Amino acid sequence: MTDTPRFATEWLTLPDLVEVLGEPLGRVRRLLDDNYLVGTRRDGVLRVPAVFIVDGRPLPSLRGTIIVLHDVGFDADETIDWLFTPEETIGVAPIEALLAGRKSEVRRVAAALA
Repeated sequence: MTDTPRFATEWLTLPDLVEVLGEPLGRVRRLLDDNYLVGTRRDGVLRVPAVFIVDGRPLPSLRGTIIVLHDVGFDADETIDWLFTPEETIGVAPIEALLAGRKSEVRRVAAALA
């Protein structure tokens, strides 16, 4: 058994996000500042999981979930780890549940982490 989360994703740098989202760098940074996206430093470069982008936009249910996780004390790395690690009460990794439209369930579990 491995400790790595089962959900795999590619990672996007800020220039990648500018291209994928079709937005200027300032707007991409604002999306991060306003919790529409969350990223982590890997090899000294800020990267965002590609799965957070759906149809050229940030996943709509992600922002509220990020805010709930920050409210319970999670930093960016912990937020990403939690989203990608299978959660027993949900049955899948929380990001999979969000992609399937199950945001209320994911946020309820996230809020209970406090």
